[in-house]
Amino acid sequence: MDELVERLSQGHHPVIAGRAKSAEELKQSIDRGYVLIKFTNTRGGTELGMRLENDLTDLSKADFGQATGTVHLAGKLTLNYVPVRFIADVNLATLEGTGHLEILEEAPPSKTPEHP
Repeated sequence: MDELVERLSQGHHPVIAGRAKSAEELKQSIDRGYVLIKFTNTRGGTELGMRLENDLTDLSKADFGQATGTVHLAGKLTLNYVPVRFIADVNLATLEGTGHLEILEEAPPSKTPEHP
């Protein structure tokens, strides 16, 4: 298992809303169905883009116009050849929050040909 994927799948980690500079910019990304979220506690940060899963994303506690409340974002992606679901809760006032990965399936082990 990839070390980064394993570490980010254990516990909750600080995140920021990627390149969004305001709640409105984050809303525009959400409306497009694709957001960038960055884990800030990795070497240099790890920014991941994810296509949102609408049935797992919750915007009911968000007021984008007032930049208050939180959004719960979820989407699938592949990180270092491992299929994962990225889940993040982001505060609209600060564009910061917490997130983690859920490993969807183990990557198959690489096969080396046997020599006769």
